[in-house]
Amino acid sequence: MNLLRKILFPFAILYGFITTIRNFLFDKGILKSTSFDIPVIAVGNLSVGGTGKTPQIEYLIRLLSDNYRVATLSRGYKRKSEGFVLADSTSNAEILGDEPFQFYQKFPNIQVAVDANRTNGITQLLSQKEKPQIILLDDAYQHRKVKAGFYILLTSFDDLYANDFMLPTGNLRESRSGANRANIVVVTKCPKDLSAQKQEEIRLKLKLSPMQQSFFSYIDYDDSIYSNDKQIAVNEIKNEPKLLLAGIAKPTPFFDYLKNEKDECLTFPDHHHFLDSDLDTIQKKAESKKIVTTEKDYVRLKDSKLVSQLYYLPIKSTFINDKQNFDSTVLEYVNNF
Repeated sequence: MNLLRKILFPFAILYGFITTIRNFLFDKGILKSTSFDIPVIAVGNLSVGGTGKTPQIEYLIRLLSDNYRVATLSRGYKRKSEGFVLADSTSNAEILGDEPFQFYQKFPNIQVAVDANRTNGITQLLSQKEKPQIILLDDAYQHRKVKAGFYILLTSFDDLYANDFMLPTGNLRESRSGANRANIVVVTKCPKDLSAQKQEEIRLKLKLSPMQQSFFSYIDYDDSIYSNDKQIAVNEIKNEPKLLLAGIAKPTPFFDYLKNEKDECLTFPDHHHFLDSDLDTIQKKAESKKIVTTEKDYVRLKDSKLVSQLYYLPIKSTFINDKQNFDSTVLEYVNNF
């Protein structure tokens, strides 16, 4: 913890007090939460960014969309549109935000919507001619004006909420006790070989109730990178000089998976809106080399002048063990709704 964050400790106490009072008012029904007559699954975290919400939402889409009409509803962070937007063929990352646009491109059989007002967003989705049977709320753990039927809380292996503190001293959006609302807690971005003993140590540290289940997942990188019309195996590209580009919260694992000593790694802020000057800088550094970026960044860059050099690396969330138990728990909620 740096000195400035320590100095701001009193503000963290105040912020924690305010969020605790807010949660208390929602818990007691003094502040109104709206529930809906449809399965609503909220995925989120207690901390600021970087827990792997996007691959977790995509996992749920794959699990559910073959048998149900699924919709995702996101805020649409840093989009240039306002209000409720339902994705269609005219949509792009500027209209939807990068992550929702990624969902729309990868999963053409689902509905993808954005609205900062999740209550209105759900109401609008349910007014569609072909309304969804399940709604997945992306990054909505603190959005208490909607009462979801099922909550999935994510926490990173190397940044557990149990070891964190309130903003601005730490990275928590609300106190650790907010974890009590979760039906499931998923510890994300784990080492693939995380031992059963270490998993149990983490479970004890998280102090979950007997009614809550915990699972452990890791980020599984694709064996290939992709462009608009090409696919190249990672083992072919790994030793080739290239520019690695990332505008995500925690890019180090992405860089480590692909880089060699000849590569240059270029980092931008999470959800960065690339300006023409940024594109000029990237192009100058890349020269004639391939540019490999994350899937989330690719959807913002694929229509830019970098497209002829641009590739992306897909990722997915994979459970270390108990995958069937996770799947059956989610499906049981949906089927018994």
